Amino acid sequence: MVQVSAEEYRKMCEDDRQWAQKIIDAIHNDPRPFVKYKDQRLITTIRDILVDSAKIFPDNVAFYTKFEKGPYKQITYKEFLDDVNALGTAFHDLGLKDNRVAIIGDTNYTWSIADLAVCCGTGIAVPLDRELPYADLKNLIIESGSTAVSFDKRHEPIFAKMMAEGDTPLRTLIAQQEHEDRTVETECGSVTVLSQWKLLERGKELVASGDRRFIDAQIDSREMSILLFTSGTTGMAKGIMLSHRNICADIMIAPTVLAVYPNDIFFSVLPIHHTYEYCCDFLMPIYKGAAIAHCEGLKYIVRNMQEAHPTMLLAVPAIYEALNKQIWKGIRAKGKEATAKKGIKLSLFFRRKLHIDISDMFFKEIKQTVGGKMRLFITGGAAINPAILDNFQAFGINAVQGYGLSECAPMGALNPDTAPKSHSIGVHFPGCDAMIFQPGPDGIGEICLQGENVMLGYYNRPDLTAETVRDGWLHTGDLGYIDKDGYIVITGRAKNVIITNNGKNVFPEELEYQLCLADEISEAMVFQEDSENKEDTQIAATIVPDWERLRELIGNDADDADKVFKYIWGLVDKVNDENPGYKMIRRILIRHTPLEKNTSNKVVRFLPGNREAN
Repeated sequence: MVQVSAEEYRKMCEDDRQWAQKIIDAIHNDPRPFVKYKDQRLITTIRDILVDSAKIFPDNVAFYTKFEKGPYKQITYKEFLDDVNALGTAFHDLGLKDNRVAIIGDTNYTWSIADLAVCCGTGIAVPLDRELPYADLKNLIIESGSTAVSFDKRHEPIFAKMMAEGDTPLRTLIAQQEHEDRTVETECGSVTVLSQWKLLERGKELVASGDRRFIDAQIDSREMSILLFTSGTTGMAKGIMLSHRNICADIMIAPTVLAVYPNDIFFSVLPIHHTYEYCCDFLMPIYKGAAIAHCEGLKYIVRNMQEAHPTMLLAVPAIYEALNKQIWKGIRAKGKEATAKKGIKLSLFFRRKLHIDISDMFFKEIKQTVGGKMRLFITGGAAINPAILDNFQAFGINAVQGYGLSECAPMGALNPDTAPKSHSIGVHFPGCDAMIFQPGPDGIGEICLQGENVMLGYYNRPDLTAETVRDGWLHTGDLGYIDKDGYIVITGRAKNVIITNNGKNVFPEELEYQLCLADEISEAMVFQEDSENKEDTQIAATIVPDWERLRELIGNDADDADKVFKYIWGLVDKVNDENPGYKMIRRILIRHTPLEKNTSNKVVRFLPGNREAN
């Protein structure tokens, strides 16, 4: 930001506090019974989140992390703040003040301190998707104007080459894991790679000598502090501009319907460049004085849970689906499927009707597999079968859906932990609002959100911003309705709706959900295509069977393509029988491999390969 006088900055900070106080007041004045947790702390910048928590919880563990194989290392809030202040001071000393700094890598401690060292007093953080190829990353560096990048080991060759080519703004390379500065040779010449750990040590020396350039840096809470690019190929990715106010609004309002405690341990498994992980699984626990335990990778989930004993897991449906599948596989292997199903019915009855937890009578062993102390699962990012959430609730773990988009930093709705509805994405937050735009006779229309968490806009795309944010309302592109209790239910994406020749709307997500209720179906994608005579259209479905489950049920017949096709058609016919004729699936394609997805693990619907059998 442009430096202002001390008096002007004091007035800016007072304005920030008045802005935040209005949010706190809205929380206290919200009469809805499920807005139960109103003791939220006033914050105006991301720096407040860390600095205040380090004062309140200095000796609490902020991170359980691994820098190499072995046991978790514990890092306290005081140590975390000291590291951020040191690295931020070193960034100032490098001349990065008011620059845009890209950050890329695995979800870990080194990424975390790099990010806060940028956005808490240096410049604008530009989180990049670690799965993108070279060409996309280069274009995003150019588009964002990033002059520096902090990266993990596997990205060093990419950015060394990029800087050596000399046609991007890059002039500073920082290696997160390296402990010494190095010269790296590339086919285009040599470049210098700085050690982030060495910069941190240099920053500590500067702070000890009285350097307060970073610690006392002015922050304009209304300006862009994070430039986040949505998933998509180059040319399709949109730059979302988020401010400190956007983030802080979300952090203050979200834990009002769902409790977060200082003794919670969040199990961090998702890519941190996504706002879901960044805001909900990184900044939220920091705000609440809780701890973050970093997972070493998907194949280590169970082992790391048993090491860290987390209490909360925020993940995408695919992770919960895999966990649910693994649990049921173990139940069937012990011949206890019928007993488990009876236990689920009893446990849910006692939980929901009598508010008594009897899950340990039936499912204590299952809770032990996720560390023994897990109390809450939160899912978002895509649709999930409500039956899976019901299963986990019966197992003694409260499992709820939330909803958000990067455009609202990202939280838009969340199920209350005291009154969740498994088929719903939850309720809007205090001080915010939700509405259905142009609802039809069935009450279904576009879901729109309003609040201080709505983005500043799309980077260099005022046209797209004006199209998406109208009269203060964020048009999400998702379709759904709001029930009588204020819970939002999604029925599908507006761009995915199939309109039949007689003008009926068919939501592919609804049919996909019905298909995937069958144990034998792992994935399904419903779409519209030309009929055989080319004179009409019809509904088709690409189906990925759960081949392992299929073999359990039909044995060697699972190796006979014709018998598998006939068996799956039988499952599809059951779905067709439950629906009116205009929703009928007329053709199916069977796949042996999963549907192709983007880096957010969402199916790419219009990819030709996803409409083919294999």
